[in-house]
Amino acid sequence: MCGIQGAGKSTFVRERFYDTHVRVSRDLLRTAHREARFLRTCVETRQPFVVDKVNATRADRAAYLTPALEAGYRALAVWLDVRPRDAIARNAARSGRARVPVPAILGTYKRLEIPSFEEGFAELWRVEVAEDGFVVAPLRGGIAASAEPRPCSQPTPSGVVGGGG
Repeated sequence: MCGIQGAGKSTFVRERFYDTHVRVSRDLLRTAHREARFLRTCVETRQPFVVDKVNATRADRAAYLTPALEAGYRALAVWLDVRPRDAIARNAARSGRARVPVPAILGTYKRLEIPSFEEGFAELWRVEVAEDGFVVAPLRGGIAASAEPRPCSQPTPSGVVGGGG
């Protein structure tokens, strides 16, 4: 997953991958150490997983993408393309620790790098949030429009599988 805070990443993950993938999330695991160990366990046990995090830059994504690709996962990026004002409005409805300071959202937006094939992704997806749900489409072509995104699918000996979702 990739997108600014308040974009709808966690909601998308719950709706599309709850039954098929383990969720790797710093919000859930609370520390970088726990997150790294959890990711390592997913990779070692060949568990399908989805990284529910901002992942604003290529470097941010590499921390998850590199071990997944080295283990033979077929990885893809799902970018939630949301205007900052919409994310800020959704964020304002949050309470407690879930609410992110507005300058953090704007700062993430300024440094956001749209995912690319050059990073090693097999597929790139763009998601917009509509009033009645999510609109999913290929990002920069090259993907069958009728397909559905499936983050980091379980690897096979050949290294590429379809995966659930």
